[in-house]
Amino acid sequence: MSFKYLLKGQMNFMSKNGFNVTMISSDGQELNDVIENEKCAHIIIPLTRKITILKDLKATYNLYKLIRKEKPDIVHTHTPKAGIIGMLSSYFARVPIRLHTVAGLPLMEATGFKRIVLNLVEKLTYKCSTKVYPNSYGLKKIILNHRFTSENKLKVIGKGSSNGIDTSYFNPELFSIEENAVLKTNLGIKKTDLVFIFVGRIVSDKGINELVEAFDKICLVKENIKLLLVGPFEDELDPLQKRTKLLINNNENIISVGYQNDVRPYFSISNCLVFPSYREGFPNVVMQAGAMKLPSIVSDINGCNEIIENNINGFIIKLKSVDAIYDAMIKITSDKSLFNKLRLNSRDSIKIKYEREVYWGLLLKEYESIINKNLR
Repeated sequence: MSFKYLLKGQMNFMSKNGFNVTMISSDGQELNDVIENEKCAHIIIPLTRKITILKDLKATYNLYKLIRKEKPDIVHTHTPKAGIIGMLSSYFARVPIRLHTVAGLPLMEATGFKRIVLNLVEKLTYKCSTKVYPNSYGLKKIILNHRFTSENKLKVIGKGSSNGIDTSYFNPELFSIEENAVLKTNLGIKKTDLVFIFVGRIVSDKGINELVEAFDKICLVKENIKLLLVGPFEDELDPLQKRTKLLINNNENIISVGYQNDVRPYFSISNCLVFPSYREGFPNVVMQAGAMKLPSIVSDINGCNEIIENNINGFIIKLKSVDAIYDAMIKITSDKSLFNKLRLNSRDSIKIKYEREVYWGLLLKEYESIINKNLR
């Protein structure tokens, strides 16, 4: 899924610019699409998202053997689990250039023994790497504050992100008024409804409990509003509160459509993204919404507060606050001139800072610079 959605096109770009790229990940239903899209070799190494000591050790050993056989010049890892396994394997296999991109820190919401373990894993990952790329400046600051590694090992590429965004793909002009009208009708959304949208995993640490409660309160004072939830529930990893589930099921103005391969049609029928997440690296969803001309209401956390400028292309609000979400959504519904200003600024802000091919070019220069310094 990371190759198909988070890093889409990056491997193909590098292979067209002088690199022989081999992708490594778990198996999955996305595999054939990934190979077809990227036109690069792919090798399966089973990985889990949870802490599974025996499986993780086996994956590390298998990857070590593979790296010893392939002898790559660069190993570049993404996601926490691939990071620790990939950096350990490549360190012991003596790969000269070991790069790790940090796109978020799950440990930020962890406590107790689990937090201790995750802290140690993060430090070990960075220790085994030769360069670490936080995908936001806020994330870089957090890493330094926790003393996970030294500043000279850290670098943010461009303005942030792990892959930029393709604004020709996330473009509202690709969707006609007629197409939007059909989708709205199918979902029970009236022409006069103002639609708030959330896109992502429907879990507690994305702020869904607070979002649903705030929206339910707004329904008592505002008419013609809808909340569109686009994404999968993950009860086994981070379940919602029982009250939240009841509100989602019983409030007729809340529409949950589950996981969608293509989220653009849902952005296209919406007016504002609400993304009150507890922790992020550099959220693609906020960039996607902006490219689709949607202002965003986001938590005051790293990544989100770099993409959004308060009162320019959205609102930055207090973390874990029902009242803050409520107040921001009320502003969107009540102040039409402010909403229009935010909307008009949204797409230009994303195009200027985060265009995908610009990001790829910067990453390519980084690769070439490191190779010149270390291998030539």
